[in-house]
Amino acid sequence: MNKDIKILAIETSCDETSAAVVLNGTKVLSNVIYSQIELHKKYGGVVPEVASRKHIEKVNPVIMEALEEAKTTFEELDAIAVTYAPGLVGALLVGVATAKALAFALGKPLIGVHHIEGHICANFIQNPEFVPPFICMVVSGGHTHLVNVKDYGEYEVLGKTRDDALGEAYDKVARAIGLGYPGGPKIDKVAKTGKGDAIVFPRAYLENDSYDFSFSGVKSAVLNYLNQMEMKNQEVKIEDVAASFQEAVIEVIVNKTIRAAKQIGIHKIALAGGVAANTRLREEMSKECEKEGFELLYPDISYCTDNAAMIGCAGYFDYLKGKRDGLELNAVPNLKLQSKV
Repeated sequence: MNKDIKILAIETSCDETSAAVVLNGTKVLSNVIYSQIELHKKYGGVVPEVASRKHIEKVNPVIMEALEEAKTTFEELDAIAVTYAPGLVGALLVGVATAKALAFALGKPLIGVHHIEGHICANFIQNPEFVPPFICMVVSGGHTHLVNVKDYGEYEVLGKTRDDALGEAYDKVARAIGLGYPGGPKIDKVAKTGKGDAIVFPRAYLENDSYDFSFSGVKSAVLNYLNQMEMKNQEVKIEDVAASFQEAVIEVIVNKTIRAAKQIGIHKIALAGGVAANTRLREEMSKECEKEGFELLYPDISYCTDNAAMIGCAGYFDYLKGKRDGLELNAVPNLKLQSKV
């Protein structure tokens, strides 16, 4: 296809209202994000109803800002891409309704994008030469997926969490040790001054051949440790708890990812999702990949958290494959990642 393809993308799956204009899948002309973190901090986590109402308030101004920053008009767009699954249903509905209205009014194609696919495609934005196949470890507040990316839009989910997502576990542990929300970046920072071997927390590897994950056990172990220390009236070193928890979960994430790559015979690994911004995870995965001679890629931190640019990138590859959605497109809060072939 010789013609340039310009896509307006909308992302409202959780607590970020984002719009982006993306050219040919990887050139980001604008990527505007309104974060609700400050709004939800006092609740210790995202309140779905509050998130939905804020999306309604912000989505139109964010879209207009994205168009203005990209020096693009509605008429110059080739398609509208939007996250329709998975996520908070009320939040998703705001983005989907907005995208459908724009597609109908402008007579432009509508493309519904799976949120996890967006995270995977974030790796292509700054590195378009990084092409499938590769193994992608998707770790965020709502998802923990180990995916064999066979081709653009062609996925095999090797494993996923059976209980808490990794980011969710970070948030709960951070709350327990008094760090507050959001837990991921706060634990990452505090752990740098702690000892990762100070406390031995369990590593949940599950069955020998399993690529699934479980983080509820290590979370419970942290809570039990804190209760025991309180009953003994002993001082808790928060930095040691944070570092030891982080070592326990990252060891499992890294080992299972490397094992999957070796077993399948793929020498390229990518990280994706909000927790992919974690410095310790990047450090350990880099060390193990170097040891095995694997290529490792992870997005810039700005593309790790929820953003519309990654949705525009995924939407572009869907567009090339001829994917189009009708106005019956709806929000699907629990849709699994599926291959399109």
